[in-house]
Amino acid sequence: MAAEGGGKEMNEIKTQFTTREGVYKLLTHSEYSRPNRVPFNSQGSNPVKVSFVNVNDQSGNGDRICFNVGRELYFYIYKGVRKAADLSKPIDKRIYKGTQPTCHDFNPLTATAESVSLLVGFSAGQVQLIDPIKKETSKLFNEERLIDKSRVTCVRWVPGSESLFLVAHSSGSLYLYNVEHTCGTTPPHYQLLKQGDGYAVHTCKSKSARNPLLRWTVGEGALNEFAFSPDGKFLACASQDGFLRVFGFDAAELHGTMKSYFGGLLCVCWSPDGRYIVAGGEDDLVTVWSFSDCRVIARGHGHKSWVSVVAFDHCTTSVEDSDPPAEFSGSDEEFHEQIHFGGGRDRANSSQSHLSKRNSTDGRPVSVTYRFGSVGQDTQLCLWDLTEDILFPHLPLSRTRTHTNVMSATSPPATGAATTNATTTTAAAATTTTTTTTATTPTTNPPGTNGNNTVSNSSGNSGAPANSLPAPLPRSNSLPHSSGPAGGSTTPNCHTSSSKGSSIIDSTFIATGVSKFATLSLHDTRKERHEKDHKRNHSMGHISSKSSDKLNQLSSAARTAKADAAKTLGTLLCPRMEEVPLLEPLVCKKIAHERLTVLIFLEDCLVTACQEGFICTWARPGKVGLLSSQNPANSPSGTVV
Repeated sequence: MAAEGGGKEMNEIKTQFTTREGVYKLLTHSEYSRPNRVPFNSQGSNPVKVSFVNVNDQSGNGDRICFNVGRELYFYIYKGVRKAADLSKPIDKRIYKGTQPTCHDFNPLTATAESVSLLVGFSAGQVQLIDPIKKETSKLFNEERLIDKSRVTCVRWVPGSESLFLVAHSSGSLYLYNVEHTCGTTPPHYQLLKQGDGYAVHTCKSKSARNPLLRWTVGEGALNEFAFSPDGKFLACASQDGFLRVFGFDAAELHGTMKSYFGGLLCVCWSPDGRYIVAGGEDDLVTVWSFSDCRVIARGHGHKSWVSVVAFDHCTTSVEDSDPPAEFSGSDEEFHEQIHFGGGRDRANSSQSHLSKRNSTDGRPVSVTYRFGSVGQDTQLCLWDLTEDILFPHLPLSRTRTHTNVMSATSPPATGAATTNATTTTAAAATTTTTTTTATTPTTNPPGTNGNNTVSNSSGNSGAPANSLPAPLPRSNSLPHSSGPAGGSTTPNCHTSSSKGSSIIDSTFIATGVSKFATLSLHDTRKERHEKDHKRNHSMGHISSKSSDKLNQLSSAARTAKADAAKTLGTLLCPRMEEVPLLEPLVCKKIAHERLTVLIFLEDCLVTACQEGFICTWARPGKVGLLSSQNPANSPSGTVV
């Protein structure tokens, strides 16, 4: 279902929407917020975030929810679609002075009905470890702000670990902590451990074990969000410089990169099987990136402003044919065998063989569907289906069913985003992009290309019609014109890493271990460093905080930025809009008055939150009747329409 037409309908807050599986309904009685339910004045405050954990309570009501609103942090029993929310009885409530909570994360491994470990990051740079059930504050990290003074943007427990956690800051640094270690009383001293294109890893020099264990410096500007792969072996980082960087976490090896179409990347997530990554940001687009092929395979346009959260729906991601719907992920054992350093190609082949077993040449292909969602500052929720005609365009039957509409460049994908002409193949013509587009584009070829893929990939579009298509954007399933086979046997911007890569976490974090790691080749020339200085000043998010003399540099740097755009746009790092399929949202609904900051898919519902501090529960099709039948006394007086 596409978005409705203009007029009053566009400004109405939707309380239900329909997909192919049925109707999703907003449960007004399951809304969580501050106890007084008064909308929060969100001016100048940090985004509202939500974390869940299941404590395996014997009563069957084991879900717990944590959310921050302004200076406040709340911890409740989450009753979801089963019972109405009781806001008068938070398990724990904290109000902070001088700093605000910005993000938080539960450790699912240690959670019990009597105790949970909750990490909370703050706007002044500290990280707190608390137990909201016992109402204890066990530790405070970076208390004196000697490690990093900038805002904490993302905090996550390392998968499978009870003690290690990773913290990202708006300074662009990532820090690995151990809850058992203390932070020093003096600023830490670092020694280079590994360095590569756009990142560096340092170990903390200390006679005794202390935090941080490691410092990662990633990209230019803030590191807005990171996400671990489902098996915990890879780390995807979304940065303000517009780059998605994917690392092998243990060995700190760069696996691949992607560049946004415009501006910074704000959010990132993995598909349940680890084969695809979706990122969203200031280009108003959602971008789908293949882990095995290391390339953009689709973009989605439905939002009218920045995309703040992307998330996959593990319950709706499936392979469907004559057999009952099944998870498109294979067995856990099969998946763990497939994913390893340098194993991206194996995974691609595995997915193909998985499909070929269920696909005959004389029938319709199986329907491979990944469902993911996104919410943005435009107050809209979008749901997207990633289907087999996008994922596997080289399958003959998929090709015959693919539309060939090509989007002309005169229809911008988003407000303020730059465009290029679909029939233009010269680098000089590509420099017609606006200067803000290239705020952080690289000055060299994409990592690992050796200069081979700087040629535009749009040669297959040379016969495309030059006339512009009217807005809104049409659905375009045009096949990506990659220079290599679609199977990914050539991955120009993919960084192959040794399957024998040493783990930086398992090492003793002392200087004697540095010699074990091979330093990646550096291409940081003097000219490149000079141009990197200008990148920060091009990002619109940073202009207001710069002094007037810094702003004067913008005009002189504009010519350089235009040249950078020509090198990046049209490569596998950042394909042109007409070179990859353009997805339309399955659902696009305005569901809040303020910008949306949360989207979480649960088994029987999905959860959204807006900057006013309201956390909303949307019952999946068939789940809405559970609450009214089990607890009619708590049903709302009105009906959900």
